[in-house]
Amino acid sequence: QVQLVESGGELVQTGGSLRLSCAASGRTFSSYAMGWFRQAPGKEREFVAAIRWSGTTTMTYYTDSVKGRFTISRDNAKNTMYLQMNSLGPEDTAVYYCAADPVAAGSTLVYDYDYWGQGTQVTVSS
Repeated sequence: QVQLVESGGELVQTGGSLRLSCAASGRTFSSYAMGWFRQAPGKEREFVAAIRWSGTTTMTYYTDSVKGRFTISRDNAKNTMYLQMNSLGPEDTAVYYCAADPVAAGSTLVYDYDYWGQGTQVTVSS
């Protein structure tokens, strides 16, 4: 069982930056793939970024709209994952969720993730 708690969401102006954190409980955090998803009002939850271990290499994945602006990272010693978001725009406004995938595939699909946090609101004003 893994419990996830997001933090760091707030109101920011266009062009600004935020860093989201996802604190995880559980001893197997380092073996899970972790992901960030977001859900805007009236829209389906969508993939943002994922991170997983592949041998000794960390693999990261991003949806096209955030490539070059967002960076996903994790600190296994702290059981924490991060999402650094730069050059934010109104289109990034959403509730952001972190999620854990025990299969560790680094999937972009919502249903591949077994554990979810409660979400943190990011609002970007124009």
